[in-house]
Amino acid sequence: MIRFLQVVLARGTKPLFDSVDVTLNPGDKIGLIGSNGAGKSSLFAMLRGELHPDQGSIEFPAKWQLAHVAQETPALDRSAIDYAIDGDVTLRKLEAQLAELEAQPESPENGLAIGEMYGALADADAYTVRSRGEQLLLGLGFSLDQMEQSVANFSGGWRMRLNLAQALMCKSDLLLLDEPTNHLDLDAIIWLEDWLKRYEGTLIIISHDRDFLDEVVNVVVHIDERKLKRYSGNYSAFERQRIAQLILAQGTIEKQNRKRAHLQSFIERFKAKASKAKQAQSRVKALAKMEELAPLRAQAEFSFEFREPLSAPNPLLVMDDVDAGYRMESQTDHSFTEKKIVSGIKFSLQTGQRIGLLGVNGAGKSTLIKTIACEIAPLAGDMQTGKGLSIGYFAQHQVEMLRHDESPLWHLAHIAPNVREQELRNFLGGFNFPGNMVTSPIAPFSGGEKARLALAMIVWQRPNLLLLDEPTNHLDLETREALTEALAQFEGTLVVVSHDRHLLRATTDQFIIVADGKLEPFDGDLDDYRDWLFKSKLAKATAASATPPAAALPEKTKKEKLPQATPVAKATAPVDDKEKRRLDAEERQRLSAQRKPIENLIKKLEDQMAKLNLRKQDIDAKLADQTIYEDGNKEKLKALLVDQAYLLKELEQTEADWLQQQEYLELIA
Repeated sequence: MIRFLQVVLARGTKPLFDSVDVTLNPGDKIGLIGSNGAGKSSLFAMLRGELHPDQGSIEFPAKWQLAHVAQETPALDRSAIDYAIDGDVTLRKLEAQLAELEAQPESPENGLAIGEMYGALADADAYTVRSRGEQLLLGLGFSLDQMEQSVANFSGGWRMRLNLAQALMCKSDLLLLDEPTNHLDLDAIIWLEDWLKRYEGTLIIISHDRDFLDEVVNVVVHIDERKLKRYSGNYSAFERQRIAQLILAQGTIEKQNRKRAHLQSFIERFKAKASKAKQAQSRVKALAKMEELAPLRAQAEFSFEFREPLSAPNPLLVMDDVDAGYRMESQTDHSFTEKKIVSGIKFSLQTGQRIGLLGVNGAGKSTLIKTIACEIAPLAGDMQTGKGLSIGYFAQHQVEMLRHDESPLWHLAHIAPNVREQELRNFLGGFNFPGNMVTSPIAPFSGGEKARLALAMIVWQRPNLLLLDEPTNHLDLETREALTEALAQFEGTLVVVSHDRHLLRATTDQFIIVADGKLEPFDGDLDDYRDWLFKSKLAKATAASATPPAAALPEKTKKEKLPQATPVAKATAPVDDKEKRRLDAEERQRLSAQRKPIENLIKKLEDQMAKLNLRKQDIDAKLADQTIYEDGNKEKLKALLVDQAYLLKELEQTEADWLQQQEYLELIA
């Protein structure tokens, strides 16, 4: 277990933690949350031993293997697959020791040591390491060809995926993940969720993706007022418990009621607008959830809204047999070649549509968005835009194009030169750029603050078509919620690519998908899309793990020492009974290795369901007692009702997880 005992920490003159006491149990999956600057990264640094508390201590077993995602990746010539396998530090140490032994003169003692080393390598799963590495990289969006490319060939975002693969490759007891979804798209996030659910060690995650936290964590640790407070359950359960505390401890009811009425009016509008669409039901539920969380939102300082568009052409845009892609110029003869990404696009945008764009990594979502935004021209076909079309386009590269030596006020004045400075200051103040910050160069700003400025510039221009390509990258939870609410109220047309499922559910009412070079409607919601991913793209990872791999040992080892490590599928000679029994035993061992973590998780889930049912029976019994409804017991009744709602939700989720693991077990069988 991990124990914080009276921990005190300050960075410079800023106190971060004051007499912190908290205990985290082995096997917990913990979401670490708190405002920017609260100390989340410093807490990780203390766990890694890079920072030490000013007072107090942090205790966890010294034998624990700790894994985390490196923040820097050198431009190595090493292949991506070998770089990922480097994360299995135990295996790499054994391989290095084997190489040292084999370099020594032959002797009986040396031969015995080499034999023992082969046994240790087998125990370290050396024969399956390449398969495990391929499975990780496929899940994170790499193709088999990309796995053989050198690390130096990849961009910064893809190198971060390689660092994540290294961390997952490590056979760790404690895994620390700091914003692991920032460089992933939706398909990779869904795969990562599934992987982390099966992780058997203790997991601590810093994330601003509420759906990701809901799927993975069973404990939330909240940093607030320089303290750590532990909450049982996922992020939604934390919010419910936090709301109950706020209602009881603070006089926020008037703010809460105003927020509820504001959100309710939009819920009703959306119900009337898309009552028949299956996707709309998810959106209505998400907005209903906003209403439920109104007391917590009342505490947030940051909110904004999109101004009403000046015009609304209909249709806004029509694409007829359009091919989207890139024209590339040859460096030698300056001729042009075309790389087609999405072809035969027949698509129109009507006023008021709210579309979520789905598709696996590399399918062409960003290419399509850029084509609609007129950043790249269609390769073929006809694209017509409506008169008065005004596009607001947000993508990460636009954030990077901001002038780092200039201020937020300069950026806004650049697109609104005839507007009074005070009006611009007031507008930027609504986006959390107060006081001197509005006139300061943006170079030291965080990624989230720069993204907020880019959003402010779009809002100012009053677009009637919003094109958003991963708008939540680097935004904290508070800003994500503000953006989600603002988009839900936006009066224009919306097309969004996002890995934030909470935002997609709350702001869109239909989905289209880019797959196999085509653009088609997607008849389903995000749960259906998750199922589609596992049946299509993510199935490749399972297939890779099922293929008997060659042993990941030195070439000399594979050729001379361990001929049995050659893949069974390539054998051409008939095998005798003894060999067949050996192969059958290996197959049983492989299946058992796949079943064991699932069976362990099923047992944990069954134990958890039993405990939850006992707690539920206790609460039901208390609610059946008529005295609880007397005036003097109002606070106890409130607390019981909150606990009952939380338990029912957690029990439902646990039962769903149990059923899912049973399905996985049946697939292996």
